[in-house]
Amino acid sequence: MEDFTVDDLIACYERGVFPMADSRHDEDIFLVDPDRRGIFPLDQFHIPRRLARSVRAEPYQVRIDTAFDAVVRQCAMTNPNRPDRQDTWINGPIEALYGELFQRGLAHSVECWQDGKLVGGLYGVTLGAAFFGESMFSRARDASKIALVHLVARLKMGRFQLLDAQFMTDHLAQFGAVEINRIDYKRRLGSAVISLADFYRLPAYAAGAEVLQAINHAS
Repeated sequence: MEDFTVDDLIACYERGVFPMADSRHDEDIFLVDPDRRGIFPLDQFHIPRRLARSVRAEPYQVRIDTAFDAVVRQCAMTNPNRPDRQDTWINGPIEALYGELFQRGLAHSVECWQDGKLVGGLYGVTLGAAFFGESMFSRARDASKIALVHLVARLKMGRFQLLDAQFMTDHLAQFGAVEINRIDYKRRLGSAVISLADFYRLPAYAAGAEVLQAINHAS
């Protein structure tokens, strides 16, 4: 898709469409508008007990927006030892577009650091009170899961209305993700993108206990 700009990308998200590539080395981009969409109802997010203990123990320093490009690169990496990471939909043009979104303040990363090394995280796009989760990675135990918990706490505290997970998986279902149809998704999206939310209402270096409290008590 030639001449696809960051403004085109924003317009796609506003109407419920997102870009993908067939592989890391395919320069083409195509747009996806699924019949069924995975979302996290923020008031029903579930944290398994073992993961809650891990979040409280703070095995990693969780940072916000300090290494966005590095998170995207890590998410784009393949892993021959994992069946679900044989290839990636994040190609060079997509990586560049999200970098531009980040520069505009419309994309964010949640990062897990250990001994000065980035060991897990996720990134996504914000429009109004909608957060579109794009991808996550983990190089250490529970790192991507802890990043997800921190993200949900941040969204709940910031009064976000929609956390879009794109495609439903068994992995996401354990945290309370559900699948809805396209009509329902776009109804929720239409309300969320014209509403106000604050991604930074939760402190940048929130402690694990504070994060869990935000998820349990934020209205």
